[in-house]
Amino acid sequence: MSERSDILKFFKVRRILIPLILGFGVSAYFLFWNNEGITGVSEIAWSKGAYIWLLAAAGLMVVRDLGYIIRLRILSEKELTWKQCFQIIMLWEFASAVSPGAIGGTAAAVVIMAQERMKTGLTTAIVLVTSFLDELYYMIMTPIAFWAVMNTSLFPTFQNVGFDNVINTGNLRTLFWSGYIFLLIWTIFLAFALFIKPEICRGLIMSIVKLPFLKRFSRRANRFSDDLLVASKEFRSKPKKFWIKSMGATFVTWTARFLVINCLIMLLSTVEANEHWVIFGKQLVMWILMMIALTPGASGVAEFIFPAFMGPYLPTKQVSNQLSILWRVLTYYPYILIGIMVLPIWLKRVGIEERFRRLRLRKKRG
Repeated sequence: MSERSDILKFFKVRRILIPLILGFGVSAYFLFWNNEGITGVSEIAWSKGAYIWLLAAAGLMVVRDLGYIIRLRILSEKELTWKQCFQIIMLWEFASAVSPGAIGGTAAAVVIMAQERMKTGLTTAIVLVTSFLDELYYMIMTPIAFWAVMNTSLFPTFQNVGFDNVINTGNLRTLFWSGYIFLLIWTIFLAFALFIKPEICRGLIMSIVKLPFLKRFSRRANRFSDDLLVASKEFRSKPKKFWIKSMGATFVTWTARFLVINCLIMLLSTVEANEHWVIFGKQLVMWILMMIALTPGASGVAEFIFPAFMGPYLPTKQVSNQLSILWRVLTYYPYILIGIMVLPIWLKRVGIEERFRRLRLRKKRG
């Protein structure tokens, strides 16, 4: 059955194992391949205060997921139940965890939501609006963070972090601003397409793919431009209250996501109030690197760049390395585990496994 194969292709065993191997490989390197010996997290003085900050970090991850679930419920105008929203978000995060950052779980989200039997066109429309809201948050918060830190640099020097010969601050700054400008253009395009002149955007897309070297993408471009028209029809007339609630949920979700590292650093050291903005801003820069990473879920990349960005706030290089592992244990690996558990339950609920079983029986009888 094509529905089953379309969904399961996002969750192949190979796609799950690759990020696990990369992530665990880097973690093992940090733990054992170090002349300073095995230290790090074991050096944390697990006082009552440290446990509180760890619980705060875990709590922020719960807030993050609740924000996603609430936003999906709002965007679907309660057509999706809380149970459906929970399962969709968990599978969406699962797909993101086993896909390269630039791809994310968007393609999987469209396929997953299509099985929920929503009204025609609403599935892709919700995914597009979700993408727009996420990028809009990033476009707004990045300049605010740079303004808040004033003359403090959000870019690391990469000295004494183990790979300063691979990348330098200048290259990173160019990479970041190139990525930011690209996302800014994409956000403006989505805003224009969804709320102002979707027909003009559709015509622009179809004109671009007429170029000789882009003709092979014409079918996908046509489908995407049609989806933009549907999304615009569904959402452009929504009241202000609808958008305030949707953007509010987005703001809570992403802010909680970025504050996790702030809490983890408080496990080990006291940070001044103004420095929390620097840590927050550095994560905005890190996010660009993780998004363009070619590895699934930025596995390996995330663990390597964490010490470069957050090392100045931690006592030793080894502590910084191992705190990066704790960060990933809280923010990344749970989605693979939860996704593995939720997937068979969801397949059964939407009836894909039953339809697949009936199809096999018919083939055997035929």
